[in-house]
Amino acid sequence: MPSLRSRALSVALIAAGRRRRFASAEAVRSRVAASARRPASHLPPRSLGRVAEVSRTFVGAWPVYDASPRGAEPAAQVLFVHGGGYVNELVRLHWSMIRMLVVQAQARVVVPAYILAPRGTADRTVPVAADLLSGLIESGRDGDGGTVLVGDSAGAGLALAAAQRLRDRSGVQPSRIVLISPWLDVSMSHPDQAAIEAADPVLARPGLREAGRLYAGTLAADDPRVSPLHGSFAGLAPLTVFTGTRDVLTTDSRELLRRARADGVEVEFHEEAGLPHAYPLLPVPEGRAARKRIVELIRTAADR
Repeated sequence: MPSLRSRALSVALIAAGRRRRFASAEAVRSRVAASARRPASHLPPRSLGRVAEVSRTFVGAWPVYDASPRGAEPAAQVLFVHGGGYVNELVRLHWSMIRMLVVQAQARVVVPAYILAPRGTADRTVPVAADLLSGLIESGRDGDGGTVLVGDSAGAGLALAAAQRLRDRSGVQPSRIVLISPWLDVSMSHPDQAAIEAADPVLARPGLREAGRLYAGTLAADDPRVSPLHGSFAGLAPLTVFTGTRDVLTTDSRELLRRARADGVEVEFHEEAGLPHAYPLLPVPEGRAARKRIVELIRTAADR
């Protein structure tokens, strides 16, 4: 049974019309057009500077933020890849999570503001993310602690695709991969999704299909760069997955569990009954418990 606070939040999300953003292909195209005219900011909040040393560099055309504990050496490194359906920028909930990782896990957190779809398509985005991950792992070997790859929603899909590409290229992997409500198959074709969608307070399939189409570009929807659920899991780092049963994307997490374990990959799986999409980022008891577990995993990586 979900907590009272989480149930109240789901009601509030429905009342606020959050699902309208993905209610139709037209809604997504309209949002993308509006963002092209007036891009949203991906800048970190000023309050982050109170607890972290924050800098920005560029990897190609990507702004990449680097947040490290103020006045202390980081114990580990995190590459955090944000969600938003590949068409939305970093938002306050992402930065709150990043702040928590800096403060509680004493981690250096690297945050790419990757180019959004339709300009940023999987064929261009995945290789850059893989290069960024590779560089971070290499720097960790020089004494900055282990490297944990964390992604939420679409960012989790990009993170997993980057890890698969890096494995294929060099066999190198981070210490662990943490996927929060991952979007791993942009076709939105799983037969169980229709029933789950009816209770989802955040997401809807029509808009997600359109966002996935924009991100795929010229690639097929089942290309592993676009939908890493269709890639091989063999040789990947241990996985930790968080999902909720009121999330239309929970079918992706369940399929990942089945396929990854069949390929011999260690999977720590958390499925919370009645919880919505990306619940570990939300101010609910279940979210706090998930965040605590993520901090523990990063600290474990630091001790290796």
